[in-house]
Amino acid sequence: MSEWRMRFEPVITPIFRTWWRMRRGMTLGVRGVALDSEGRILLVRHTYAAGWHLPGGGVEGGEAAIDAIMREMVEEGGVEATAPPALIGFFSNHANFPNDHIALYRFDAWRPCPPSSEGEIAERGFFAADALPEGVTKGTRRRIAELFEGAPLSAHW
Repeated sequence: MSEWRMRFEPVITPIFRTWWRMRRGMTLGVRGVALDSEGRILLVRHTYAAGWHLPGGGVEGGEAAIDAIMREMVEEGGVEATAPPALIGFFSNHANFPNDHIALYRFDAWRPCPPSSEGEIAERGFFAADALPEGVTKGTRRRIAELFEGAPLSAHW
């Protein structure tokens, strides 16, 4: 990512998101859960959004959700699927934007690869469910609690 884009990304991103969402009635994002050999969860911290998140992003026009998450995991997490990821579920993300939804996938078979995102990710790492970094987002914490700690499922991100 160019130095110019990195400097203006915090301003540009909200403007483009607002324009993009005004043009669409519903938005769909994807997030992925990948564990390392020690059972730790992959999380990323973006340069343009606060907090730690499960890797993922938006589904582009004409793109299937499964293709989007496979692309995003390579870009953000350096995770290349060696078998199709399993769909965990769909979650509403209306607190972020009305009619926003997130499809969550689990990567059971993958290999490391060089992340292809340039400048979008400030940090990435694997963390134990009981030793998450400071600043993990509420939605990410909710999914981790459901998947690894037996918390009741919620339809909301």
